Amino acid sequence: MRRFLVFIFFSFWVLTASAQFAGKFSIGFNYGFGSEFKNKDYTFENNFCKLQIYYTLKENKNINYQILVQPEINFAKHKLLNLYFVKPETPNFEEKRAIYTQSKNIREYVLNIGFLVRKPINEELSVYALASIGPMITDTETERMSKGFAFADVLAVGFCVKIRRTQFDIRPSLRHVSNAGLGSSNAGYNTKNLEFGVSYNL
Repeated sequence: MRRFLVFIFFSFWVLTASAQFAGKFSIGFNYGFGSEFKNKDYTFENNFCKLQIYYTLKENKNINYQILVQPEINFAKHKLLNLYFVKPETPNFEEKRAIYTQSKNIREYVLNIGFLVRKPINEELSVYALASIGPMITDTETERMSKGFAFADVLAVGFCVKIRRTQFDIRPSLRHVSNAGLGSSNAGYNTKNLEFGVSYNL
């Protein structure tokens, strides 16, 4: 947690120091929430906070291209519903079933890097598509994923309203989390999310 906060403050400092790139950088904050797709195996509810660091690669009247860096902390609640997901061949399977069927609070620390394509509608309104991926640390082991290192992948669309140098954002998204087979458990989570944000062009 301490390292994550240090990283956020460092990111603010870097962007402030980079103010000479007028119009290229924007910085903002998003808050969002979501839940799992309905299934019989587990529940997963989450809410999260993201620092948004935008850098404009190319901009014209028809389409804009941006890089987006997103340090994130995610607070989740998870519970195993289908105890048979933990199979009898699993060592100590009865004990693990008893543990995993209890509600668990999970924290995830994420650094997503995204590519954003924006289509201006007029001077105030725009829509965009976003794809991002990044490393993540999760602090709790579950039946679906091991504790420790993993990856978070996000696909999103968004709608923005710009008032002078301030931009207001709404962004529905789909998120997949897994550890790419680096841990003993790698079923991962799939969630649908909605986030709201505000950013400021430096």
